[in-house]
Amino acid sequence: MSRCNADSASRAKAVARTVTTIVIALTSTIVIALAGCANPSGIVSNARLVDPAKVGVPASAAAAPLAPDWWQGFADTTLTSLIDQAVAGSPSLRVAQARVARASANASSARAAEGPQLNGSFDATRQRFSATSIYPPPLGGTIRETATLQLTGSWELDLFGRNRAALDAAIGTQRAAEADAAAARVVLAVGVARNYVQLARLLEQREVLQRSLTQRDQVLGLIRQRVSAGLDTTAELRQGEGALPETRQQIESVDEQIALTRHAIAALAALPPEAADALAPHLSAVHAVPVPALVPADLLGRRADIVAARWRVEAATGDVASARAQFYPNINLIAFAGLSSIGLDRLVQAGSEQYGVGPAIRLPIFDSGRLRANLRGKTADLDAAIDTYNGSVIDAVHDVADQISSSRSLDRQQREQTEAIASAEAAYDVATQRYRAGLATYLTVLTAETNVLAQRRIGVDIRARALDTQMLLVRALGGGYAAPAALS
Repeated sequence: MSRCNADSASRAKAVARTVTTIVIALTSTIVIALAGCANPSGIVSNARLVDPAKVGVPASAAAAPLAPDWWQGFADTTLTSLIDQAVAGSPSLRVAQARVARASANASSARAAEGPQLNGSFDATRQRFSATSIYPPPLGGTIRETATLQLTGSWELDLFGRNRAALDAAIGTQRAAEADAAAARVVLAVGVARNYVQLARLLEQREVLQRSLTQRDQVLGLIRQRVSAGLDTTAELRQGEGALPETRQQIESVDEQIALTRHAIAALAALPPEAADALAPHLSAVHAVPVPALVPADLLGRRADIVAARWRVEAATGDVASARAQFYPNINLIAFAGLSSIGLDRLVQAGSEQYGVGPAIRLPIFDSGRLRANLRGKTADLDAAIDTYNGSVIDAVHDVADQISSSRSLDRQQREQTEAIASAEAAYDVATQRYRAGLATYLTVLTAETNVLAQRRIGVDIRARALDTQMLLVRALGGGYAAPAALS
């Protein structure tokens, strides 16, 4: 008996030593694993948002935002109608709106991850149970049905903010898509307006050429009279005759540009090409809008492309926070309740119920660098988003400053050009009178006429460019866009 007790004690000590050895080994393994656990240390963003004041955006407001339908400020009902049609029917705007809807759905999906989840399931299987496995007789070796009817609920405790960061990223993407849609609306409207002004310029250029054709035809009649009277030679006659087809060729070239511009306007307004055939705008009918004295202080909030870039920074920041939170434990509360049985007829009988509740904890220990690589990628995306925003701010400030300078310069140019055209017209009248009286050659008349034609065309171009610069200024100022929410 004593020998048996001794053997039992020896075996117990051996088991204890074995268990102790296993526990020590497991503890050492866990300690080593935790020491080498995946961690986000050393991965940070290096980019910084630009200080608006340092790139030319003043601290105090200098202008109020334009109205959403800013094109009405040009006081041209035809232009207003065309832009309204374009905004209502443009496929490009509908694509942008579809992107907004998609981003909104993604945000709703991210928001749903924060709440509890409940799922129902029903499984029924007919199977043969192994006679040599874990199933004892009489179950082993028979064919039976198994069934499970169960509700399973789970709720992830977002203690480290992973889901919240993912939601912030989704909301940022949604807001950026909304701003992109607003930017597309501004670009479309400005495109219609600029083509409208271009068409008005071409029509007025055609009028100038038509007047020149009439003048040259009148001068040709005078040359013929002087040749008949022996006062001029056929050289002057041939010069006068050659001026007519040259002018008609220029008119035909302008007619081609007019047709193409009308087609462009029709396409922007989602209309058939022939819908704009009768469109005949005038530069004088388009009223100029006030030009701010300086770059507006609210530029960063009124330009949709800048707001979109800023929201992309927010989205990228959320992505980085979500990627960083993946290094920390993921804790879920899980509960289930239902029925389970062998045999469908026994599923709803007493004793088939099953239920349970408990936590589930997951901690990444070693993943061969996958999480760190993901975090580095998201951090690089954040740096790119910040630098894109900084570039948008700098470009916007310079764009507005350029358009303001051009607008003021063109105002001065128009005043000077008015005097230039008056002088050219007067010189042409004098040259024509002297030619009629035989006191000047036809070359003098031709030179004066060429100067008049050039000044008339320059005058039309300057007026058109002044209006085109107004359109570009509106685009640079962001049209009538207002941010959906303030960014901190």
